[in-house]
Amino acid sequence: MAEPVRVRRLSDLEGQQLLRITRRGTGSPIRLRRAMVVLASAGGNTVPAIARLVQADEDTIRQVIHRF
Repeated sequence: MAEPVRVRRLSDLEGQQLLRITRRGTGSPIRLRRAMVVLASAGGNTVPAIARLVQADEDTIRQVIHRF
Protein backbone atom coordinates (compact mmCIF):
# COMPACT_ATOMS: atom_id res chain seq x y z
CA MET A 1 0.00 0.00 0.00
CA ALA A 2 1.25 3.48 -0.82
CA GLU A 3 2.24 6.02 1.80
CA PRO A 4 -0.47 8.51 2.80
CA VAL A 5 -0.22 11.80 0.93
CA ARG A 6 0.49 14.82 3.12
CA VAL A 7 1.93 18.27 2.60
CA ARG A 8 5.33 19.12 3.93
CA ARG A 9 5.65 21.16 7.10
CA LEU A 10 4.43 24.71 6.46
CA SER A 11 6.56 27.72 7.29
CA ASP A 12 5.01 30.37 9.53
CA LEU A 13 4.59 32.73 6.57
CA GLU A 14 2.90 30.05 4.43
CA GLY A 15 0.53 29.18 7.25
CA GLN A 16 -0.39 32.82 7.78
CA GLN A 17 -1.03 33.37 4.07
CA LEU A 18 -3.22 30.28 3.81
CA LEU A 19 -5.20 31.28 6.91
CA ARG A 20 -5.69 34.76 5.48
CA ILE A 21 -7.08 33.28 2.25
CA THR A 22 -9.51 30.99 4.08
CA ARG A 23 -10.65 33.60 6.60
CA ARG A 24 -11.24 36.27 4.00
CA GLY A 25 -13.31 33.93 1.86
CA THR A 26 -13.37 36.37 -1.04
CA GLY A 27 -11.69 36.08 -4.40
CA SER A 28 -11.28 32.93 -6.41
CA PRO A 29 -13.27 29.96 -5.08
CA ILE A 30 -10.61 27.65 -6.52
CA ARG A 31 -7.88 29.42 -4.57
CA LEU A 32 -9.98 29.20 -1.41
CA ARG A 33 -10.56 25.47 -1.86
CA ARG A 34 -6.86 24.83 -2.53
CA ALA A 35 -5.91 26.74 0.62
CA MET A 36 -8.41 24.69 2.62
CA VAL A 37 -6.96 21.45 1.21
CA VAL A 38 -3.38 22.39 2.10
CA LEU A 39 -4.33 23.55 5.61
CA ALA A 40 -6.38 20.43 6.25
CA SER A 41 -3.51 18.21 5.11
CA ALA A 42 -1.03 20.13 7.26
CA GLY A 43 -3.41 19.61 10.17
CA GLY A 44 -3.10 15.83 9.79
CA ASN A 45 -6.35 15.04 7.97
CA THR A 46 -6.41 12.17 5.52
CA VAL A 47 -7.21 12.53 1.83
CA PRO A 48 -10.69 10.95 2.15
CA ALA A 49 -11.55 13.28 5.05
CA ILE A 50 -10.38 16.33 3.10
CA ALA A 51 -12.34 15.18 0.04
CA ARG A 52 -15.51 15.07 2.13
CA LEU A 53 -14.73 18.46 3.66
CA VAL A 54 -14.36 20.29 0.35
CA GLN A 55 -16.69 17.99 -1.61
CA ALA A 56 -14.09 17.00 -4.18
CA ASP A 57 -12.68 13.81 -5.66
CA GLU A 58 -9.82 12.16 -3.75
CA ASP A 59 -7.61 12.28 -6.87
CA THR A 60 -8.15 16.03 -7.06
CA ILE A 61 -7.08 16.39 -3.43
CA ARG A 62 -3.93 14.37 -4.05
CA GLN A 63 -3.14 16.48 -7.09
CA VAL A 64 -3.48 19.74 -5.12
CA ILE A 65 -1.22 18.38 -2.36
CA HIS A 66 1.42 17.20 -4.84
CA ARG A 67 1.40 20.52 -6.66
CA PHE A 68 1.90 22.41 -3.40
